[in-house]
Amino acid sequence: MQLNLLKLMRRLRFLSDRRRLELYPPFWLMRVKVLEMAPDWQIVRLKLPLNMVSRNMGGSMFGGYQASLSDPIAALACAKRFPGYEVWTRHHELDFRKVGNSDLELRFEFDSGQDSRIREELARRGRCTPTFEFGFYREDGELCTQVISTVAIRPSGYMQIRGAYR
Repeated sequence: MQLNLLKLMRRLRFLSDRRRLELYPPFWLMRVKVLEMAPDWQIVRLKLPLNMVSRNMGGSMFGGYQASLSDPIAALACAKRFPGYEVWTRHHELDFRKVGNSDLELRFEFDSGQDSRIREELARRGRCTPTFEFGFYREDGELCTQVISTVAIRPSGYMQIRGAYR
């Protein structure tokens, strides 16, 4: 019998979303801490510590650490806000603007206007592909890395076949 840690964690109902995210094996190894998380994932703030493992030869945060942490956040927020749909990251882009030479804070906010637009498109088309912009901030408050993440929200069992889905 194969042990699937993620399935086990899902079955442990006493764990909050906040704790599940911190215990997710890659995030746990990166020492990610949840600073703030709204129950509906409208606001998510995560701390990504700069330490001897996450520090590159130049003394700043590896870009791969930032990419690994930011990749699923928009998709997880959409999965929480739009249950019954399959959600995944379709495109993920990072723009490294300043040196990440301190602990970084990922700040994600789900705009209520965007929520309304997504709900309208899901009702009209049955699927949606929204894009979210958020970022990593240094301890001095400066934007270090801008993140642009496009998410695919599709009905369960979605398979695109020549312009249609079944």
